[in-house]
Amino acid sequence: MLLDRTIAPDFKVINSIHLPEAKSHTLDNGIKLHVINIGDQPVVRLECIFEAGNWQEEYPGASFFAIKMLPEGTQNYISSEISEAFDRIGAFIDLNHSSDRTGIVVYCLSRFLPDVLPLVQELIQKAIFPEKELEELRNITLQNLRVNKEKTSYLASIELRAGLFGKDHPYGKTQNETDIESIKLENITAHFDRFIKNGKCTIILAGLVEDNDVDIIKQYLGKYIAGNETGAIVHDPKLSYAGKEILVEKLDSVQSSIRIGRRLFTRHHPDYFKMLVTNEILGGYFGSRLMKNIREEKGLTYGISSNVITLRHEGYFMIGTDVKKEFTQQTIDEIKKEIYRLQTELVDNEELQTVKNFMAGEFAGSLNTAFEIADRQKILLLDGLPADFFNRYIDQIHATTSEDIMEMANTYLRPDEMLEVVVGGK
Repeated sequence: MLLDRTIAPDFKVINSIHLPEAKSHTLDNGIKLHVINIGDQPVVRLECIFEAGNWQEEYPGASFFAIKMLPEGTQNYISSEISEAFDRIGAFIDLNHSSDRTGIVVYCLSRFLPDVLPLVQELIQKAIFPEKELEELRNITLQNLRVNKEKTSYLASIELRAGLFGKDHPYGKTQNETDIESIKLENITAHFDRFIKNGKCTIILAGLVEDNDVDIIKQYLGKYIAGNETGAIVHDPKLSYAGKEILVEKLDSVQSSIRIGRRLFTRHHPDYFKMLVTNEILGGYFGSRLMKNIREEKGLTYGISSNVITLRHEGYFMIGTDVKKEFTQQTIDEIKKEIYRLQTELVDNEELQTVKNFMAGEFAGSLNTAFEIADRQKILLLDGLPADFFNRYIDQIHATTSEDIMEMANTYLRPDEMLEVVVGGK
């Protein structure tokens, strides 16, 4: 039977989802353990998450080097022995760093969790930061930074964040060669001692969890002194950026990278879901208005997008694209034109329903694996959101009206209240 490709296949509108809840425990040392028991494969992911990112550091770069150096040597093992110990049981370790937090992530077969835990405990409690390995990481970091600084897209993104939050704010600061070259071992160990070894930690165990796994975690990660509160650390971005334009010229570049944005809000804000729909229509997916206009109709770029970025204490909105230098101003004008359309014309029901269906389907599709579901639960746990936040996601998306879109565009997408960054030239 031949398939008639002129007829769209049937589809079903997704109206609700339900995330399994995490089961929470408090270890003897006060550390919180959250268990998300889900999945069919005998695999688990162990995460030890520390309040130890840029937000907490006293010396620039200390949080990055403190977490990245953990497997480079401990009191009992050299770096090669640590790697071999994880490889022997087929475990994979990743070390995460962000402005808000740092973390140790280990993937392994469920039956090897008892072998992984003493290694993780060793990293948290007995890391020694050998000088040779520190110099190697310093050199690799410098090389990566120098490569990135040749990219207009990288420079535009860091200029936007610095312009929105300030170069000394945790959300605006970025790596620079001076800080990397000058950071001392004592700066790194001080951050490690305060925020990792003796700091606040949250443990999340996800996957096919066995009955005795919680007891084993208590044995290895619940006995040492940890979980000490370090007090509230406040960084207030008082920078004024509305209507400003930043141009960073790169004469050797054939293209310009454009970033337009503003500070926004976190997931706790009442307009969060309405703003997600507004963003999706403007530039959030391949069929968005920015893509149709600037990519498909004008042919000015291969891709353009807008994003609502949510951090722990703040958020921001960003439009980004890369174009030939001679198309820079035309592209900016077209972006503003699409924003103006959202502010003055109601989105028709067909376009709005298409976007809602796409968002609902994309969200449901992002929950295919145990670890993807755990990632959603992790957001709830770490950011203190209501337990039903994601269960209400699709309801909130479908409840957004055309009038809401216009209101969001007029409230949060005013070009005269945004920062415009161009790296390359006009």
